[in-house]
Amino acid sequence: MKKRQYLLVLLLFSVFFLCFANPRSGLDVYLFYGDGCPHCKKEEKYLKMYEEKYADLNMHRFEVYFSDENMKLFGRVAESMGADVSGIPFLIIGDEYIVGFDETLTPGRIQSRIEECLTRKCPDPSRRIIFEHSRDMLTDEESGSVGNETEQAAGERERIITLPLLGDIDVRTFSLPVLTVVMGFLDGFNPCAMWALIFLIGLLLGMKDRKRMWTLGMAFIAASAFVYFLFMAAWLNLILLFGLVLWIRIGIGILALLSGAYSIRDALTTRSLECTLAGSEKRQAFREKLKNIISRNSLILSLCGIIVLAFMVNLIEIVCSAGFPAIYTQVLSLSHLPSWQYYSYILLYILFFMLDDMFVFVAAMLTFEITGMTTKYVRIARLVGGLLMLLIGTLLIFKPQWLMFG
Repeated sequence: MKKRQYLLVLLLFSVFFLCFANPRSGLDVYLFYGDGCPHCKKEEKYLKMYEEKYADLNMHRFEVYFSDENMKLFGRVAESMGADVSGIPFLIIGDEYIVGFDETLTPGRIQSRIEECLTRKCPDPSRRIIFEHSRDMLTDEESGSVGNETEQAAGERERIITLPLLGDIDVRTFSLPVLTVVMGFLDGFNPCAMWALIFLIGLLLGMKDRKRMWTLGMAFIAASAFVYFLFMAAWLNLILLFGLVLWIRIGIGILALLSGAYSIRDALTTRSLECTLAGSEKRQAFREKLKNIISRNSLILSLCGIIVLAFMVNLIEIVCSAGFPAIYTQVLSLSHLPSWQYYSYILLYILFFMLDDMFVFVAAMLTFEITGMTTKYVRIARLVGGLLMLLIGTLLIFKPQWLMFG
């Protein structure tokens, strides 16, 4: 009887040991990612496809933006492999790791590595560290999925934000097109975006050739829009290239908070909302150059001069916009979109950014009077824009996933 009891205890102990010593067969793959990381979202699409394709593939996911424990684990695992922990997604397959995501290279590299390790057993140095960190991380459930789902469920109930003057804002009701239109329109209400055009219109109204007036004015507006597009496209690609780095998102969030606070202070305390970057001497020099360009007999030379001058003026205008393009492109990069949609949204932004310029120009050409935006409307736009930047800056730092529209 005692012998049977001894054998039964030994059997149970063996089963218990085997369950924990080798919790599952197959290939274990470890992904460290962040909610709000656009590169992670792209890689996740392929990983889910590989999970369906390879039955022996066991995925273990660790969210590092909002989990201190997972971030510590990430640091330990990366250090053990001699890897840099500055970027995500960070994927471990066997004894090799893949940092970042390139849509043309990374999927094939991941698949070939998976097939290689399924064919021959690859060393798995990370397994021991992860298993020691938490036995539960090697089960069928994703690491932290319960906690993340609970946090996300609570987040759904918390997405109501109260702002002065704007009242309650439900972040879920915002869409990327609406945000694009609003930010582009508000960005257009900065003093540096208007003074150069007002100077140009003043000179054009003295001309007798209406066709030449329309041509030169529209060329100036089109060149200004093109410069702004180049700047925003370059900034977007810079963010997409380094967007997996946490400190860039935090840095732009801080920029949004500072820009928002400055815009609100400026709207409430400054009497004359003029462009401080273009003093009277610079304006006079600009006016003389503009006058010389327009007075040339050759329309082609005048067009070339107008375009070059528009490029120069918009360099000042970009500085004066107080970070609106940088903040918008950061929000845009959080959405999982094809490349053509990124640029389409930038074009939509610029269309509404130039809307006030086009309105002032067309009205002047039709009525032969200069109608600028009054200080009252500029002040309101700066105030609303400042509040919006405060909201976006807060979300970029604390809740970037709320700004993922794709």
